[in-house]
Amino acid sequence: MKLSKIYQEVIKKGIEADPRGKKAIETLLKKRKKEFEALELKEKEFYDKDSLFNPFSDTRILWGKESSNIRSAIVGIDVEGGEFLLVDRLKEKGIKIDLVIAHHPQGKAYANFYDVMDLQVDMFKKQGVNLSVAESLLYERKSQVERRVGSANHLRAIDIARWLNLNFMCIHTPADNLAYRYIEKEIAKEKPRYLKDIIDLFVEIPEYKEAAKNNNPPKIFIGNPKSRVSKVHIEFTGGTEGPQDIYNKLSNAGIDTIITMHQSEEHFKQCKKEHINVIVASHIASDTLGINLMLDYLTSKEKIKIYEFSGFKRFSHKK
Repeated sequence: MKLSKIYQEVIKKGIEADPRGKKAIETLLKKRKKEFEALELKEKEFYDKDSLFNPFSDTRILWGKESSNIRSAIVGIDVEGGEFLLVDRLKEKGIKIDLVIAHHPQGKAYANFYDVMDLQVDMFKKQGVNLSVAESLLYERKSQVERRVGSANHLRAIDIARWLNLNFMCIHTPADNLAYRYIEKEIAKEKPRYLKDIIDLFVEIPEYKEAAKNNNPPKIFIGNPKSRVSKVHIEFTGGTEGPQDIYNKLSNAGIDTIITMHQSEEHFKQCKKEHINVIVASHIASDTLGINLMLDYLTSKEKIKIYEFSGFKRFSHKK
């Protein structure tokens, strides 16, 4: 499969699983096209043209030729200098690796990854939070993240890929969308009554079972195994953690349980203040689930040899 085709298929699958829905994505892309066409010629030079067809700012081909024929890929959660040197060494040993895939964004995909946070507004609205309140709180949180990532050395990893001539891409929100939909479906099917039921559900999923074997199981951070569950909010996509003040609004909307990949101390304190149960599912296991679901899709299109590294472990969910 060509690198360009992998990129297109990732975007397609990410859109299909997006919480906003396909029509909302189409509207967003049409809006961007109009904005681009209205720009002055000198402004168009700096416009990220991938955003005209790709709604996910944190998913990009970061280095390499789009025409490259990809028969094998090495996949990791975080890919930086050490990982690239390992790939180079493996290739010296005769292992054929055509593409390096990271989950977490690097380069230009990290520089403005916060744009994907907008999808959280639709998730909050779906749970019953007032739209204008959700937009206002998300805007402030998004600005915080923008200020934080602005000082990063964005092209550091890309330069290593360039010098080693390694095809390199990252797949973030599209994979997270798939993990979100997977867990959403499992919760809807199993209808857990207690927090323990959610934990039991998770440890039957291979990625979380593997994490549990390595002392990083899904955990109840707020509540106890016998705490009852009524209305669940899943924090698995949208770039990074949302606004802290949203938990008051979610609580008022009837949310009693949050399932999240990870949670900062500040967000934990807000949930505790609002008496919301919290289950932290395990960050890397959740990322791995999303990537595995995406790889199931890609390898159903064409055979690709997959190698594991940087915290990723391959499990197939094909039936």
